[in-house]
Parts: sequence; C-alpha cells; structure tokens
Amino acid sequence: MNVMLYIGNLARSTTEDELKNLFEQVGEVTTIRIMKDNSNGESRGFGFLTMSAQSEADKAVSRFNTYTLANNKLKVSLVKSRTLRSPAY
Repeated sequence: MNVMLYIGNLARSTTEDELKNLFEQVGEVTTIRIMKDNSNGESRGFGFLTMSAQSEADKAVSRFNTYTLANNKLKVSLVKSRTLRSPAY
C-alpha cells in the first residue's frame, strides 16, 4: 500500500535526489515530485513523495517534521485520501 506525504517549506535549492536520500533512511520511496512554478520552472517550496508502507510513512512524519534541511524546517504530513462528496444543491 503506497502512502503519500506532503513535504513543505523546502528551500528553493532542494532537489528531488536530496529528498529521496533523506527519506530512504526510514523506508522505500516509490515516487517523488517537487512542484515547480509554470512560468519560471523554479521550486514552489513544496512537494509530494510516496512511501511503500504506512509504517514507513509514519516514521518519516515523526522523524522529519520540523527537520532542518538547507536551513529550512520541513513540514511533513500524511496526505489524506480524497473522498467524493455529494454536490451541494
């Protein structure tokens, strides 16, 4: 079961490889994506990564939320799955 994490407050210079190396300390990272600005291609300061197990994702949150990377304290949290809502009438 893959579990998605939100990674916020990234330094503009942080790379996907740096994040992958960091988070692989607690488990298998299956996908990673730092969000980029469409107009200039620079980092928007946040991204998402997917870990292969819930227990690994929980370890990542507890270990890396407020972890300092490139002089920025990371914000790490589980992404809640979206549920379909009935339309408001």
